[in-house]
Amino acid sequence: MIVNKSKEKYLIEELLGSKARVKILKVLAIHKELTISLIINKTKLNYNNVLKHLTYLKAVNLIDEKKFGRIKIFRYKIENIKARSLKKLIEIWEGNF
Repeated sequence: MIVNKSKEKYLIEELLGSKARVKILKVLAIHKELTISLIINKTKLNYNNVLKHLTYLKAVNLIDEKKFGRIKIFRYKIENIKARSLKKLIEIWEGNF
């Protein structure tokens, strides 16, 4: 069997294995787009921790990063079926359905 090495597989356990990452996902799913400062403010996490998790979330294709000069906006990729499914799970779990 030939395995495609160029496309890395990310497991759900890795995605949801961090409370901080889940907080960031939840905040972005609810607000759609936020700067890193607003993410830090809403999650009460530190800059380095948020940056590390945002990098991971970009790698798994759940968020996008847009740059406007020095300002970076992080956007939840609702067009991604996995992101849409996670948003629905958050809505059901939090009782917002």
